[in-house]
Amino acid sequence: MSFCLSSSSNWRPRHSVIHGLIAAGRANHYMTSLKAGSIVKVYRFEVARCPSMYKITDHQFLICLISLTIIDEVITDAPKINLQS
Repeated sequence: MSFCLSSSSNWRPRHSVIHGLIAAGRANHYMTSLKAGSIVKVYRFEVARCPSMYKITDHQFLICLISLTIIDEVITDAPKINLQS
């Protein structure tokens, strides 16, 4: 299962997107944590170079969720994410 993570933090000069990957055997474990448009914090993951044949973003790395990965939804008064852009 693939997904994209979007970052708009202050330490980066521009908005960036990174590809995420979940092994097929782990997908059901994370399905409830990953909702379209949600804001999450991701802990304990692996970072790998993205092979050009699987590249879906301009970022050189991808994030791989592993058995130790924790995903926590951030519940704040954050602005809504525009899913159309």
